[in-house]
Amino acid sequence: MQLPFWFSKEQISALAAAASQWFAKLQEWALWPAMQNNPETCAEAVLNLIAWQRDIDRFKGEPLSLFRKRVKYAYINAKEAGSVVGFKRIFMRLGIGYVEIEERMDGVDWDVVDIQLSDTQLAENQQLLTVLIQHYGRTCRRYRWKIITPVPFYVRAGEFNNTYGYDHAAVSPCTVGVRAEEFSNDFVMS
Repeated sequence: MQLPFWFSKEQISALAAAASQWFAKLQEWALWPAMQNNPETCAEAVLNLIAWQRDIDRFKGEPLSLFRKRVKYAYINAKEAGSVVGFKRIFMRLGIGYVEIEERMDGVDWDVVDIQLSDTQLAENQQLLTVLIQHYGRTCRRYRWKIITPVPFYVRAGEFNNTYGYDHAAVSPCTVGVRAEEFSNDFVMS
């Protein structure tokens, strides 16, 4: 089907390019509100509103990427903060890494909680760790940092040759009616 038109080919191409740009801009404007719901991609001003809604405050010197992660995981972190496993997951989600948490140790007050982590984890995330303990830590608990220093060691498996042997002695089975003197010296070594 051919439609009549009064433009030349160059004019039609220019009109198509302008219309394409206009509709791309309209699509961007229409999708902008939907993209603002995601804390990883939203504008920083909108991120601050979402953070306020989720009770997350940005601490001094916090990188924007870390702040976005804390806002993104605020609900699940608040839900899991009451258990040891959940507290470990919070540290993993926010990029601190693996930590060990011990509670109710023998010889220590019941309200002391030890958080064991490496010295690099503590040095690189000191402010974040403090904020996490203040925000998600349990009421009436005291938290202590314990430094774990990994020490590499090597175990070498080797073979050493031992020879061993054993001797087995067996007595031939007794039969009914045979006297014991007949097989008194009859034994087999193998």
